[in-house]
Amino acid sequence: MHRPDRSPSQRFRFEQYLDYLRQHGFECEYSHLISPEDDKVLYSPGNYVGKLSIFVKSSLKRLGNAVNAGKYDIIFIQREAFMTGTTFFEKLFANSRAKVVFDFDDSIWLQNVSAGNKMLSFLKNADKTKDIIKVSDMIFAGNEYLANYARQFNGNVRIVPTTIDTDEYHRMALPPRDKVCVGWSGSFTTIEHFETSLPALRKVKQLYGDKVYFKVIGDGTYRNAELDIVGLPWKKDTEIKDLSEIDVGIMPLPDTEWAKGKCGLKGLQYMALEIATIMSPVGVNSDIIQDGVNGFLADGVDEWVDKIGQLIKDKEKREEMGRQGRKTVLDQFSVLSERDHYVELFTELTTPEAVTK
Repeated sequence: MHRPDRSPSQRFRFEQYLDYLRQHGFECEYSHLISPEDDKVLYSPGNYVGKLSIFVKSSLKRLGNAVNAGKYDIIFIQREAFMTGTTFFEKLFANSRAKVVFDFDDSIWLQNVSAGNKMLSFLKNADKTKDIIKVSDMIFAGNEYLANYARQFNGNVRIVPTTIDTDEYHRMALPPRDKVCVGWSGSFTTIEHFETSLPALRKVKQLYGDKVYFKVIGDGTYRNAELDIVGLPWKKDTEIKDLSEIDVGIMPLPDTEWAKGKCGLKGLQYMALEIATIMSPVGVNSDIIQDGVNGFLADGVDEWVDKIGQLIKDKEKREEMGRQGRKTVLDQFSVLSERDHYVELFTELTTPEAVTK
């Protein structure tokens, strides 16, 4: 739905494969709805006239897509084809000659409305996820938890992990510092997950004082005077540099149904950059991390404080854990490790005996 390089879900699940698909004979055409100007309107409070204009414009574009659906072999839908609760467009695509692939990487069958659109929550329908799954030819699920949900409604479910382009992700050398940076990367919609770590970070600050400082990337409005945090907005051009400052990357998550659907992206980004990583043992995180080898798993304030503390005190441990983390990403969660699987799945869909709806 979003333009290229806008949404992490799109960037790390299909955009980075488009060139490789083209190299293997797949012509790819991108149809997004939300422009940079629309973004400012869609995710801000109020401005219902502007949002109505976006709705009308987007409806017309998707109707045009539906009219032309028959000229494609595959229609790839990431999360949803339209921003409201309707499955009208997905069903039109499913009734065409094209095979429909549905890709998702969160527990999107649970209602989750952005802060700027609470008043329009009646237009959303998280339950539509199962209806999209039912009419699709193949499902790409980001992890086993999501796959188990999808298997209730479709027998052709494949696990396709969220991956990192390790050719692009190399940690930048920055000037040496006396302090250790404990950092988090996310967005304004997930800053609440970072805030679950605050009790632990306060204790870390009490214990280590000027030996440590904290960094938040992804929410430029975030402020925490107690920990001296001024959030940075996410910027594609400076993403690697901003992340490279972090010595200890954290991915705290609450143990909720929504969080169990997460695909570990923040942790994988840290690990790809050889940043020592600590994650909550929720969902796929426990599959990614071998505790004490390629990262740490931490549950509860005391464990978070202890494991952050170990990494603050031991530079060699940080560096070795970072090396093991990158190896894990290269072997299991990289574009290099997954790209041929991607081509195989698309090839399977375009063979004469390909599964039908």
